[in-house]
Amino acid sequence: MKICIFGSGAIGGYMGIRLHQAGADVSLIARGAHLAAMRENGVTLIAGEDRQVVRPRCTDNPAELGPQDYVIIALKAHSVPGAVESMRPLLGPDTAVVTAVNGIPYWYFHKHGGEVEGRTLETIDPGAVQWRGLGPERAIGCVVYPATEVVEPGVIQHVYGDKFPLGEPDGSLSPRVTALSRMMEAGGLRAPVLEKIRDEIWLKLWGNLCFNPISALTHATLDVICGDPEVRAVAKAMMLEAKAIGDRLGVGFRVDVERRINGAGAVGAHKTSMLQDLERGRPMEIDALLSVVQEMGRMVGLPTPTIDVVLGLTRLRAEVAGLYSRLPVAVPAAA
Repeated sequence: MKICIFGSGAIGGYMGIRLHQAGADVSLIARGAHLAAMRENGVTLIAGEDRQVVRPRCTDNPAELGPQDYVIIALKAHSVPGAVESMRPLLGPDTAVVTAVNGIPYWYFHKHGGEVEGRTLETIDPGAVQWRGLGPERAIGCVVYPATEVVEPGVIQHVYGDKFPLGEPDGSLSPRVTALSRMMEAGGLRAPVLEKIRDEIWLKLWGNLCFNPISALTHATLDVICGDPEVRAVAKAMMLEAKAIGDRLGVGFRVDVERRINGAGAVGAHKTSMLQDLERGRPMEIDALLSVVQEMGRMVGLPTPTIDVVLGLTRLRAEVAGLYSRLPVAVPAAA
């Protein structure tokens, strides 16, 4: 099984290590000092007291690798459209593209059914670059739950979690998704194949769309956000607006709002990924976690007043920090 991890940072590198240990023919796409260190010293995984080193193929040139069975995209969501062209050498007639990316993926309305079937989302896939370049028919959904960190070039530390739910857009238990699940399980990852992967995508997004921007605006950790009554009320309002959109699109939410917020608060003094990116001077995943929900709300004729306010403030915070450029997106007005 030939697997290319496109974006071999904290999560991509962790997945690549585990798949390599399972016996897959793994190639890691990376760049800069991280790539140089992996080429020279191998890729190191620190998990508790355990330290392991593996030596998969590492490169910054996908053209060296040829067509793959699977391309796992583990980039930040805003980086994916610009990388589509460089992925083309990896795509053969039967290559599957696994979107291990936060937020709503480019293929979301492929095999969705109803009036939105085949629609594309301008906020996350401007000009339908991913839809046309990667193809929705290649897509396998993947939701990322573990927390990992690149502690130094070539060294990845596993913090917690090992679950990567997978699913076909049409809900089928296809040979390609079940084979990938078995390989991931052989590497010590939990990769259940779900019939309704969109439900799982929304469950994670549901928290990310409020906790991430609120933390970037306030610099507060999850326990503080969830424990402050006024801020908790803002998060709840955003989640209820998003739930109304999800409900309209046929999403099933297996937990209620209060339980989801309490679960985030129980994580403790954790900085969200958006706050970490802000502090480190890296672009934040604003469009994949917030703008796209606003766009989907307009699509189904539902207003998002609280999300709109927080989105505007978060965009400005990022612009002031020099970490965000607004895309020229034409989002239709609410019905």
